[in-house]
Amino acid sequence: MPPQNTPHLELFKSIGRTLAQRREAKGLTQDQVSEALHIGTEAVSRMERGITMPTVQRLAELAEVYGCGIDELLIASSTRSNDQAELIAQVLQTLPDADRAMIVEVVQKIAARLKDRL
Repeated sequence: MPPQNTPHLELFKSIGRTLAQRREAKGLTQDQVSEALHIGTEAVSRMERGITMPTVQRLAELAEVYGCGIDELLIASSTRSNDQAELIAQVLQTLPDADRAMIVEVVQKIAARLKDRL
């Protein structure tokens, strides 16, 4: 468990949020995930709350349960701009051309507005 003031705390919490979102998107409960992984429900809860960091092996198991790749779990949790761009690209690929164009336009406007505040 990381101390409350470590630089890794936000990473733990971000990965936890991603795991919870993936579980919910699959319509699974923490109990169902814990059964699939042969671990306690509290262990799933602690990972999702960012109290503990799943091992690489556990991430592989979670990815299998959630029907995604380990990279998708990590990219969705990353604060690196390249990873965030990859995540946005993945989301955009699922949309029709007109919707993608609208989202790109909205993102550009928001980014310009935020940049002006700096």
